[in-house]
Amino acid sequence: MKTVFKLLCSAMLLMGSTSAQAQDNALEDVFTQSYYSEKQGNYTLAISAMKKVYDAQSYEINLRLGWLSYSAGMYKESLNYYQIAVDLMPYSIEAKTGLVYPAVALGNMTQVVETYRKILEIDPQNTNANYRMGYIYYDKKDYQSAHNYFEKVVNLYPFSYDGLLMFAWTNFQMGKTREAKVLFNKVLLLSPSDKSALEGLSLIK
Repeated sequence: MKTVFKLLCSAMLLMGSTSAQAQDNALEDVFTQSYYSEKQGNYTLAISAMKKVYDAQSYEINLRLGWLSYSAGMYKESLNYYQIAVDLMPYSIEAKTGLVYPAVALGNMTQVVETYRKILEIDPQNTNANYRMGYIYYDKKDYQSAHNYFEKVVNLYPFSYDGLLMFAWTNFQMGKTREAKVLFNKVLLLSPSDKSALEGLSLIK
């Protein structure tokens, strides 16, 4: 009797394992199909493929649909999928970074700033979030706040074009012309004859 029971248990485990493997293979096929359709520029077909296996509890599916919907210009739908992904994985920086794209497209800068702040709470050294926050404050002419973010970017990447250029302009706007001149000249080492750096230097007397 015990032998029969063991055989039945083994058979049930095997069936469960086979079923799970089949589901994994089917999901892999759907992702593969969506990548192919995306490469062809057919976002509608790529989205349709993913929706056939949609699972509200799947981080990967929601993240993928967030990106595809954004690429298709469906910004509200994209925002919704990315938000679900964020809710499923609260510490995910990739989901939060993705959420920013449709938020920007919808002109929701309050949500953009809030999202970058949440990223920096998790990862204070995140270069992209620090740079974007610096740029947002620079655009608002809040140069001191912009300076704080760009300074961190340049400390992390001392010889990076974007960070150096924006840090240079921020220092210039704050009247720190000596620092700005040094930074503009460093930009020229990265990008000889750079128009923005040369313009900045021409304004420093």
